[in-house]
Amino acid sequence: MPHVLTTIAEAKAVLREVGKTDTIALVPTLGALHEGHLSLVDIAKRSASKTVVSVFVNPMQFAPGEDFERYPRTFEDDLAKLDAAGVDYVFAPAVDDMYPNGIKQTRVVGGPAAGILEAAHRLAHFDGVLTVVTKLFNIIRPNVAVLGEKDAQQLFLVRSLVRDLDLDIDVV
Repeated sequence: MPHVLTTIAEAKAVLREVGKTDTIALVPTLGALHEGHLSLVDIAKRSASKTVVSVFVNPMQFAPGEDFERYPRTFEDDLAKLDAAGVDYVFAPAVDDMYPNGIKQTRVVGGPAAGILEAAHRLAHFDGVLTVVTKLFNIIRPNVAVLGEKDAQQLFLVRSLVRDLDLDIDVV
């Protein structure tokens, strides 16, 4: 069974120790895991000695009227799938821990590429994605981040974030 980390403080404490001797691959997710997510876990397992999957429905990436409240939350099923896949750690924080001052706080802004294509119809969506990914990178400190190619714009923006902020993370 993966070790479930439910607070930022716990994740930092545990994963700082892990990072002293092991490489860490992170697969960031919203949960409601499917085969696509599990294929990313397989890549993560080949890319580092320890795998972390985050399961966090991020309110910052949902605009008013979108489906944040209705987004499926299937944590027990997700945990069973991650156990079967051999994941080492699951980071599943509460919204209040990730955003103790609410979501109207400092944001990572994706620049011009975050306002076109899909984002032209979902204002501030990618700013929310990039903000939570930055937080996850700072909390978990992965050597590798594994993201799907299904959302090419999101992948491009995360790669740009890593490059532009000089983060020492290999985005796969």
